[in-house]
Amino acid sequence: MKTKINLLNSSKLLLLLCVLTLTSCASRQDIVYFQDEPISNTIENSNANFEIRFKPDDLLTIDVSALDPDAARPFNLPAVSYNNSVISARGDLKMQTYLVDIHGNIEFPVLGTIKIAGLSRSEANAMLKEKLTEYIKNPIVNIRLANFTITVLGEVTRPGTYTVQDERISLSEALGLAGDLTIYGKRDNVFLIREVDGEKRYAKFDLTSINVMNSPNYYLTQNDVIYVEPNNAKVRSSSYNQNNGVIIAGISTLATIVAIIVAK
Repeated sequence: MKTKINLLNSSKLLLLLCVLTLTSCASRQDIVYFQDEPISNTIENSNANFEIRFKPDDLLTIDVSALDPDAARPFNLPAVSYNNSVISARGDLKMQTYLVDIHGNIEFPVLGTIKIAGLSRSEANAMLKEKLTEYIKNPIVNIRLANFTITVLGEVTRPGTYTVQDERISLSEALGLAGDLTIYGKRDNVFLIREVDGEKRYAKFDLTSINVMNSPNYYLTQNDVIYVEPNNAKVRSSSYNQNNGVIIAGISTLATIVAIIVAK
């Protein structure tokens, strides 16, 4: 009888160890976003008027218009026709782009070389309007960034590179595009990699704090990379033998059979 009890206790202990091996505990602090309450609901957000600034390798579309279309025509690159299909003879018009070179300049019709890197869109608009006023009465300038992309890597549902249409995207929105963090993502250790003046800069975000929204890097710029670090459970599972599950299941089944036989 004592042997049966020992065998039963051993089988129960083995099953308990199997369960503990396959599970891990996570606290609320490890998972929940924005846990601490804001000090005030009237905090002034320093990011409210955030604007991106143009950088080398940016592709810009610049459209100049005026009441007199003929006066504005020399300051616009001609639109080109392109066709994605070899079957269809129909093409679509596409505006040509200005590439910001490594020195931060673009070559603009009539005006020549113009330094544009480091300027926001509103600042670049004002600068071009001032230069164009010598040639056009009341010019209208529309500048758009054509290659605004951000990359999200690591423990997110859909890692990849995403195109931003409206030239303004926050960290939370970028993670939303990538399908949010997986359960294995470290919420308090999200990295930002950004290139500034040819050098890589780094920043860290703690998504468990509401103050992340007041970070000067909360709004992203073109070509930013977000990396979500895996938590300890994910790191441990990376070295976990895929056959271990089958082995544990077999051992637990065998232990159950032995316990049943002994109990009879």
